[in-house]
Amino acid sequence: MEVKKIAAVYSIIVGASMIGMWTVFYVTGGIPELYTEPAKIAMHLIAEFVTAITLILGGFGLILNRKWGFQTYLLSMGMLMYTLIVSPGYYIQNGDFIFVAMFVVFIILAIIFITMSYLKKDEFKT
Repeated sequence: MEVKKIAAVYSIIVGASMIGMWTVFYVTGGIPELYTEPAKIAMHLIAEFVTAITLILGGFGLILNRKWGFQTYLLSMGMLMYTLIVSPGYYIQNGDFIFVAMFVVFIILAIIFITMSYLKKDEFKT
């Protein structure tokens, strides 16, 4: 399978997983900040969902070879890098190192896909 398709699938899976994770947290009452810091968590959730939707759009744009696909994918990966750097702080503070390890793995994968998209940009643009 070519790098472009793998990157697209990664982007779609991560975006869908972000939506799924936050949905599960909400349904199970796992977002106490809704009551303690509602404005802060609302803005965080908006950023997370916009990132997730952009990841999904970028992934499908790559798969469908749309002109906007590569640019949307790169934008979404930049958004993802930001959230992958910022989000672990919450889990570090709470001592939940399994989630921290998950974020480290996703950061490494994101760096690999971003690097590959530049090294093989001709493949990504077609």
